[in-house]
Amino acid sequence: MTDRSMDRQTEHWSRTRSLMIIHLIIWFFFAYVAHWFASDLNSFTFLHFPVGYYMAAQGSLFAFVIQLFIFVWQQDKIDRDCGMAEDD
Repeated sequence: MTDRSMDRQTEHWSRTRSLMIIHLIIWFFFAYVAHWFASDLNSFTFLHFPVGYYMAAQGSLFAFVIQLFIFVWQQDKIDRDCGMAEDD
């Protein structure tokens, strides 16, 4: 293995690890933090539903799906930048 490919692998892993940490923090926020404050969020409404209820019933699931697509898009960009992309 050449030094250049080792540098690419190191950069790829570093960027992938950072991306995973950021997305795990976002996931934690929507999975736990938003629900911890559900009673406080109920003072606001969204589409005539209390925001605390909305986040528990639909909002967090919607955020997870959106986050998944964003993660895949960002990871694909990292893979292509580092020369690790799978052939289409």
